[in-house]
Amino acid sequence: MGDANMENKELHVSGTLVWYYYICQREVWLIGHQIVADQDDANISLGRFIQEYSYPKERKELVLGHSRIDVFRAGNEQLIIGEVKKSSKYRQSARMQLAFYLSELRQLGVEAKGELRFPKEKQKEEVKLDDQMEKELDKVRRDILRILYLSQPPEPVKIPFCKKCAYTEFCWS
Repeated sequence: MGDANMENKELHVSGTLVWYYYICQREVWLIGHQIVADQDDANISLGRFIQEYSYPKERKELVLGHSRIDVFRAGNEQLIIGEVKKSSKYRQSARMQLAFYLSELRQLGVEAKGELRFPKEKQKEEVKLDDQMEKELDKVRRDILRILYLSQPPEPVKIPFCKKCAYTEFCWS
């Protein structure tokens, strides 16, 4: 079910992998195998800037298992976690990433509310974890692990996301 190098390595599903799962499964494999993208890529830099300087009054980056939640605050006796994105273009990916975090918290006995945030567009969307999302996350977790255990990444597929991807040279050179 994979190569010898992967058999001794513990693989984990993270919120980032859930996000990329809905966009590019090749990128799931690359990230899961610690093949680092071009960190000087303008889109990575912009994403870091938006995350760092948006919502200055809230706490940044809550580490949860193998994931990092962008922002969080205590609401009226309920934890509110937020996922900050540059754009709402990949809203479903962001929604499922946030649902993953809510699910991970629920497994620890913490019920939380989620907010997707798109500061450049001045938009917010509340995300509530429901049974349908939990079922989909269960399927996604299993499929991400299947991808990670492949001995090679899935073949590249040209999609619109490739234009802004930090792995473009890796996939298409």
